[in-house]
Amino acid sequence: MRRREFIIRVAGLSAVWPLIAHAQQSTRIAKIGVLWHAGSAEEEKIYLDILTKAFNDLGYIEGKNVLFLHRFPAEQLERIRSLASELVVSNVDVIIAITVPGAVALKQITSAIPIVFVVAPDPVGSGLVASLAHPGGNLTGLSFMAPDLTGKRLSLLKEAIPSLSRVGLLQDRSLDPVTTRNNVESYSKAAQAMGLVLHPIEVPTPESIDAAFSAAAIDGCEAAVVAGAMLANEGARVGASALAHRMPTLSIWAEKVRFGLLMSYGQDVAESLRKAAGYVDKILKGAKPANLPVEQPTRLVLVINLKVANALGLTIPPTLLTAADDLIE
Repeated sequence: MRRREFIIRVAGLSAVWPLIAHAQQSTRIAKIGVLWHAGSAEEEKIYLDILTKAFNDLGYIEGKNVLFLHRFPAEQLERIRSLASELVVSNVDVIIAITVPGAVALKQITSAIPIVFVVAPDPVGSGLVASLAHPGGNLTGLSFMAPDLTGKRLSLLKEAIPSLSRVGLLQDRSLDPVTTRNNVESYSKAAQAMGLVLHPIEVPTPESIDAAFSAAAIDGCEAAVVAGAMLANEGARVGASALAHRMPTLSIWAEKVRFGLLMSYGQDVAESLRKAAGYVDKILKGAKPANLPVEQPTRLVLVINLKVANALGLTIPPTLLTAADDLIE
């Protein structure tokens, strides 16, 4: 009888163990690291809220089945490297790298932890992946197709300002060297094709933003394009300086136009963050980054600030007004 009872109990436990294991697995808390670019949660609030909601929509609730480790490097390369190391040591399941410098730093540190990048102008050129279709390592994410959109951005400025002949390209040091070089090359090529003269101007710190716009004005620039995480983060300062120097300015970030820029043209950043959450979800469920193709944007957004146009005495052509996804009045 004892032998029979033992066998029955073992058989019963054998049937129950898979259920116990499944319950333990379903209640496991995922650890997700996020390496931002600004210096605080307050500065990243718009995008942090979007990312949090994207995960909530996928069923990830902070403290219940997911733990987020947010890190804010304030666009400083040394802090990016140190915080990247901190996230790796924290043994997270996956890391979201908002910008290329963060993704590059993480790639140099770990080949084991999956990494999803969000704002990557040229993932292949930056060395993040082998190709868009076959990333081939522990990184994947979203491409911003920056080199492919430079001509369109300049043509939009030219359409808004028919007399345009000289354009300033303001870039900050948060951009990796490959992206900086590619930007200058692609914008120069596009400018030449349109009969425009391009003036690349480096903006090393937030304090030098006004000096950069002054330099553009002295060089005879009639408009400017701004690129880089620091200049995006300093949207209010960039917009104020652009208005003070009466410089019609274009950005890739739609959210920054309201600060005093003339227009923006580029990817829907909110949509990119939502898609990044989707990548993380797939990885947590077993997918390998090497097998997840880098996604290119499916939607490009044109935003025009009519208040700025009026302040600068510009009349936006009806064709541009019709093409705009959003008009700030």
